[in-house]
Amino acid sequence: MNISEIKDLMTQFDSSSLREFAYNNQGESLVLSKNDAQLANPAVPSAPAPQAQVASAPAAPVAPANAEPAAQESPALQAAEGQVVESPLVGVAYLAPAPDKPAFVSVGDSVKKGQTLLIIEAMKVMNEVPAPKAGVVTEILVDNEEVVEFGKGLVRIK
Repeated sequence: MNISEIKDLMTQFDSSSLREFAYNNQGESLVLSKNDAQLANPAVPSAPAPQAQVASAPAAPVAPANAEPAAQESPALQAAEGQVVESPLVGVAYLAPAPDKPAFVSVGDSVKKGQTLLIIEAMKVMNEVPAPKAGVVTEILVDNEEVVEFGKGLVRIK
């Protein structure tokens, strides 16, 4: 694969909705990722690794402006109490039903058992995450459009 083919792949990847892309062919390996948590994979040869970091750079401005204050408030809420609701699967967490709609829940909201806290998209399927009990949301542990792993804390309910 030559540099122009790599640049073309990077351009197509950047404009797509894909979050990760891996290419392996006869010893050549290329990994592109828009996920902030995963930068360069140590198994990837040193030449393609900078390309993957360049491709992930545009992902930072994509995060909505309302996600920034939540990230800044998290250290202040470290002492928050309550049960942590964990992610039941791997996927992308969405705090609202649509980009132009309000969030399902906010810190301080009272929730009922079974009420939708957020949704996790996995393989183009939207999976609602229900509240396991009635209570008050004391902390939201993820940002909108954040990639979450199985068992990662999503919301804390007291």
